[in-house]
Amino acid sequence: MFNPSREQVRQFFTEAWGKHRSGGILTPLETMAVDLMEMHPEYHADMVDPESANRDFSVEQGKTNPFLHLSMHLAINEQLSIDQPPGIKAAFQNLLATHEPHDAAHIIMEALGEVVWEAQRLGTPLDTDKYLELIRRHATRN
Repeated sequence: MFNPSREQVRQFFTEAWGKHRSGGILTPLETMAVDLMEMHPEYHADMVDPESANRDFSVEQGKTNPFLHLSMHLAINEQLSIDQPPGIKAAFQNLLATHEPHDAAHIIMEALGEVVWEAQRLGTPLDTDKYLELIRRHATRN
């Protein structure tokens, strides 16, 4: 299983952004990452600031960790592409009835963050049923 370190993740995003800005040739994964970065202009400065690669982004600072956020986007894209956990693709499609794709991805991200936090806190496996239920709840709201 691919399990990059914090430094490797941050290096991946900053290097992909640098290659993009200089007109370099991107790998398919880098292209996906750059597409996500382009949807988040609020993170552009962090992608070119060498200090950002070493910075801690705590909740108390009131700023989202751009590297974590983009990593979660990539993870969700992968989940949707292979429908894992089974049913996430259908749940995403249901969200699209009332949300733009990027907003729908953020709803999924909130659900993913909640179940990951809970699994870490309790020392249990990720509850995929709860994950899907949290997503489905948003799709049924008016």
